[in-house]
Amino acid sequence: MRNFLQKLLYKPVLRLANKYSSRPNTARVNKALNALYKSITNKPGKKGPVIATDSAKDKFIILSDQHKGARDGADMFANCERAYLAALTHYYKNGFTYINLGDSEELWENTFLTVKKHNKATFEQEKLFIDADRFIKIFGNHDLYWGNDPLAMASLLQIYGKAIRIYEGVILQGTVNHKQLAIFMTHGHQGDAQSDGNWFSKWFVSDIWGPLQGYLGINPNTPAFNNQMKTDHNRIMYEWSSKRKDMLLITGHTHQPVFRSLTHLENLYVALEVAKNAEDTDKITKIENEITALHLKGNTQPNFNGYLDTYFNTGCCCFDDGDITGIEIEGGCIRLIKWSGHKKTITERVVLEECKLDELKLS
Repeated sequence: MRNFLQKLLYKPVLRLANKYSSRPNTARVNKALNALYKSITNKPGKKGPVIATDSAKDKFIILSDQHKGARDGADMFANCERAYLAALTHYYKNGFTYINLGDSEELWENTFLTVKKHNKATFEQEKLFIDADRFIKIFGNHDLYWGNDPLAMASLLQIYGKAIRIYEGVILQGTVNHKQLAIFMTHGHQGDAQSDGNWFSKWFVSDIWGPLQGYLGINPNTPAFNNQMKTDHNRIMYEWSSKRKDMLLITGHTHQPVFRSLTHLENLYVALEVAKNAEDTDKITKIENEITALHLKGNTQPNFNGYLDTYFNTGCCCFDDGDITGIEIEGGCIRLIKWSGHKKTITERVVLEECKLDELKLS
């Protein structure tokens, strides 16, 4: 029956998703982000906390989009569990605060009880951060349940032993180069009519639309879906952040890592141009191999001039090869990092991009 319904409804459901909800809209996104940022700054604690930080001492790891599932064929997180657990072990031991930017649990395709049953190890690892008061959990569109369901508090008690607050965003405030810097973090689905509407639309998505897409195996938000849509969404997020003074925006949602407003691929092209100008043949070969490995070759040098360093995206913790990506803020630096996947004997941390906070071009 499921196969029959998939064949019958796959294209109509995708068309509806694209037409009515999935395609990003600049005005809608701007309105939603403005409202959330204003709410957090004016009334900290309701939509999210404002946390005073010392960029030289405090340590943060920001991860998103695990999409923890049922360890079945549709579980996007299954291959990445090993890297995720290794990463959390490292960050807990080294005193990091863990900010989870949403879509941690895949609650469109699974019930809470199913996710709870198959992800005990990850919940136990996250609980260590909670017990140390070093955990902030944000909800996303695939786990709207945390911000929308009256039973959510009881579910949190089951997996963490305490009913922690779940937020829509968080703001870190600190001083860099004698200036106040705000780092605004949220999942990034804001402004999507499918996921960010009123209580009825949220209920419809979490209880009707999401399960229907899960049953039919139709998910417009998977990493392999619409690259152009993801690029457009990140562009809108960048444009919003670039108009704010002394502020960075960090999101997840698109599953596409972004560092200093450029995707990892774009940063590789920038590095390639620098290596060519320096006639560094070894580095040229290395970067070209990395570009080839991403299966995204280009014959023309793209133009990335004029971007401010205001937007970052964590990527995701559900890549097919078992890798996970995230953003570190530590020692006055911000980094895009990767933890290697399940096929390797040793799980290792790799720094993909890095710069000092005081070197960011914000205006």
